[in-house]
Amino acid sequence: MIRVTAVEPGTIGAELGLEPGSELLSVNGRELDDFLDWEYLTAEESFILHVRQPGGEEFEFDIERPLEEPMGLGLEPPRIRRCANRCDFCFVDGNPLGLRDALYIRDDDYRLSFRYGNFATLTNLKPWDVSRIIEYRLSPLYVSVHATDPVVRRYLLRNPTAPEIIPQLREFARHGIEFHTQIVMSPGVNDGPVLEQTLRDLYEFGPQVLGCSVVPVGLTEYSKHKLVREPTASECRDAITIIEACAAVARRERGVSWAFGADELYMRAGVELPPASVYDGFEQVENGVGAVRWLQRQIANEAESLGGWRGKRVGVVTGTAMAPLLPQVIAPLTAATGAEFELIPVENTLFGTTVTTAGLIPGSAMRDVLRLRTDLHLVLLPAESVNDDGLFIDNLAIDDLIRSLPVEVRLSRDFVDALSLEVSA
Repeated sequence: MIRVTAVEPGTIGAELGLEPGSELLSVNGRELDDFLDWEYLTAEESFILHVRQPGGEEFEFDIERPLEEPMGLGLEPPRIRRCANRCDFCFVDGNPLGLRDALYIRDDDYRLSFRYGNFATLTNLKPWDVSRIIEYRLSPLYVSVHATDPVVRRYLLRNPTAPEIIPQLREFARHGIEFHTQIVMSPGVNDGPVLEQTLRDLYEFGPQVLGCSVVPVGLTEYSKHKLVREPTASECRDAITIIEACAAVARRERGVSWAFGADELYMRAGVELPPASVYDGFEQVENGVGAVRWLQRQIANEAESLGGWRGKRVGVVTGTAMAPLLPQVIAPLTAATGAEFELIPVENTLFGTTVTTAGLIPGSAMRDVLRLRTDLHLVLLPAESVNDDGLFIDNLAIDDLIRSLPVEVRLSRDFVDALSLEVSA
């Protein structure tokens, strides 16, 4: 059963008399469990929908509609699949006390992997889940592999029952499922020869593995520092050597780079980022892979539309990780707009200075840095630092932050989105 949360006026759902609280029970006799069932089973021009209204009455509707005509229903979010692992580097376990409840949920949900590109380990799948992935062709999936050696992987996941990942992927691939994969690199565990072996196994698996990114483990002040540490610059350089050797083979044999290091890996190593052409289609940019080169490309593509800012001063808030890399993004932005940009790195006052990503900067830290900045015409904040409810990681609402500052504030993902309109007079 799926509960309706909203009905768009003038749509089929509204014509049927559905309303918030209506329960969608089945389609063509098949019970509905979540949005995947709903989308898959209603992807036909005709179907029978069984509904229970808020008052308890049940109806069956024989629906015929063009595929392009939406039902117009908002659905309650699915119950999140919890993670069965206890990784030493788990970021949820590195949260301080006092945050909102949702931030303590250790999710590992293949449905969110398919829909949003969240990485999942696939260690909590039941036979029914496997059947759904195959039947619904949930492809591509984003899979946290970490290591293909089953002993090393179980150690990393702290899960002695974790299934072997290669046979698991092979079963899905046999039915046409593809994968984006990642390795969170924990020094002394899955770097060095283990990293080489993992990349080799995944590459030799075949084209169903679309690519693999390597991300250095990141810890907060509250993480399990006695059990895990962050890699040194030398260890990051060694990893880059392994990754780039694998990528060279892939480009020669398949015409794609396939293996990628996260921007943070290069930053920690003190090594210049690869050119944009290395990142194929920027498929893992949300994972911090190629983010700088992607921003540069966005700016170059939209440069002609970004005029009208000459003489304006624009502050760019970022985390301390991206601060050394962003000048190479801001330089072409300055040339395109005529504005003067000031980079404003903000240290993380919630998780500690070791957490350097922009998406985890608390709103209160941004407020403290910006509260006296009357010299700026506009401030750009990283859009990934705010969730769908408009809340920062520390529960401060973006609207409250905006009201508290003496300068106009805009959220931005690629600069172009925020600079397409001139600043208010």
